Amino acid sequence: MAIEKWNNMAPIMLTEEQKRRYEETLGLVRGELEQLDTELVAEVARAKQRLFDLQEAKKVVRQIYDGICARLGIPNDLKIQSIDLPDIDEHA
Repeated sequence: MAIEKWNNMAPIMLTEEQKRRYEETLGLVRGELEQLDTELVAEVARAKQRLFDLQEAKKVVRQIYDGICARLGIPNDLKIQSIDLPDIDEHA
C-alpha cells in the first residue's frame, strides 16, 4: 500500500544535480536488486539439487533395507515418513 502511495505522487521539482544523483542511486539500487535475484535463484537451485540428492539416497537405502528384510524372511515394519516433494524431480 505504501508503494502505491509513492507511485501516485507527482514528481518533485529537482535541480539537475539532484536528478542526476537520484538517477545514479536508482541505477545502483536496481543493480543490487538484480544481483540479489541472481543469488536467490542460485540458492534455490542448490537447495533443490540437495533435496533431490537426499531423496535419491533415501530410495537406495530403503531398497537395501527392503532386500535385507526379504533375505531374512522377516516383514519390513520400518515406518519411514514420506515427504512429497513434487518439484524436486525437476531439479536444476
